[in-house]
Amino acid sequence: MIILNNKWTLIIVTSLLSFNLVACSSTPKNDDSLNSSEADVNELSDQEEKKPLIDANQKDQGQQKNSMEKEDEQEIFLLDIFNDNSITALVNKQHSLQENYEPKDLVTIEVPTTLENPEVNQLRKEAADALKSMFDMALESDIKLYARSGYRSHNTQAMLFENYAKEHGEEAANRYSARPGQSEHQTGLVMDITSESVNFQLDEAFGETREGKWVQENAHKYGFIIRYPEGKEEITGYIYEPWHLRYLGVDIATAIYESGLTYEEFLVKEGIINEVNP
Repeated sequence: MIILNNKWTLIIVTSLLSFNLVACSSTPKNDDSLNSSEADVNELSDQEEKKPLIDANQKDQGQQKNSMEKEDEQEIFLLDIFNDNSITALVNKQHSLQENYEPKDLVTIEVPTTLENPEVNQLRKEAADALKSMFDMALESDIKLYARSGYRSHNTQAMLFENYAKEHGEEAANRYSARPGQSEHQTGLVMDITSESVNFQLDEAFGETREGKWVQENAHKYGFIIRYPEGKEEITGYIYEPWHLRYLGVDIATAIYESGLTYEEFLVKEGIINEVNP
């Protein structure tokens, strides 16, 4: 019996020891260890699951960045050139304004002027504000500018062109004066400017004065371009007029200035019109 008991005792002890070894190897010591282990496993699992998503998001962000960079390299301009009331309306010998067109937001300009006619001392509000800002900034550089002729109605332009044609002939008049309906002045977005250095006249010599050079270098910062540059008569249809400033807004004026193109050439470059027709 003693041998039998010892045998069963040995068997029981051996079984218990085996059970405890297995239990110790598979069961953590406390709940904190369990939570920590589960957290580690869950975190690793989450990382493995999220990694492809992060890579995909980074890829999308990279594509968006490249797309934005391309847009920055080639800015897209929305130009409504066939709407008479548009800031970017194209007005030349091929594109006329309606005879009865008159801007609804004309205001009297608040800068030094040379003529008393109240009509020509007007511009559309946006252009008038920009002109004042430009004149004020010019003064800070000791440059004093004067406004000579802004808005002109269809009837006023008709009278001017007729007088020029009578005095110099129609062919000559057509080089420096617009026919009624073809004048940018009727848009209320143009101001002819001058200075004391050219006796307050509209003269090509203005382009060589301190005032004229300042305007050439700075007008675009306020949304204006010199609409009829030197050597571009075959494109614009008009002689060089360093005094004729057309308002287009800062972004477009700056783009045109930096391109060195006329407005017509710029529109061709942007794919708005197919060709220049002087």
